[in-house]
Amino acid sequence: MQIFSRLYDWVLRLSGHAHAPYYLGGLSFAESSFFPIPPDVMLAPMVLAKPHRAWALALLTTLTSVAGGVAGYLIGVFAFEMVEPLLHEWGYYDRYLLAHAWFEQWGFWAVFLAGFSPIPYKVFTISAGVIFMPLLPFVLASVVGRGARFFMVAGLMAWGGPRMEPVLRKYIDGIGWAMVALAVAGLVLWRLYAA
Repeated sequence: MQIFSRLYDWVLRLSGHAHAPYYLGGLSFAESSFFPIPPDVMLAPMVLAKPHRAWALALLTTLTSVAGGVAGYLIGVFAFEMVEPLLHEWGYYDRYLLAHAWFEQWGFWAVFLAGFSPIPYKVFTISAGVIFMPLLPFVLASVVGRGARFFMVAGLMAWGGPRMEPVLRKYIDGIGWAMVALAVAGLVLWRLYAA
């Protein structure tokens, strides 16, 4: 199934659109508080299309992602009762409980890890608000974790340049399914650890 190559082609076309940075910013914001698709899937092709804008796009992705993280934090502070049934429905509640335990043990480092890794960042942003983690350390950890991730993605894509595009295009479906397999394996390990 060539789901990822179709998505890649669509995002690559979208990346040339005049409003593409707004779409990237919107996706980055939404992913940090409620949306399931990570902004990397749009950032990478946009950098490939315009490598001279790599650092500006990474900065935009970082700042809007952190702003979305603050929105998630505020959801945790003011609206957790409304969001809690959705966490159950979407299968995120166990991850929320694990994130809550991680905050009690590691605080800043839990946010940093969630910001950099493929762990659902939105679960940590909402959890941080629920436990009233101090806002400044939350924002700092988010900036460092999310920034490291997005600047790394942008840097790798800019470094690879146009020669990376045909290689990425050729293997995008394999890479996409490998990422799904890693995410599933990570979820299984996470559930085993949480049990």
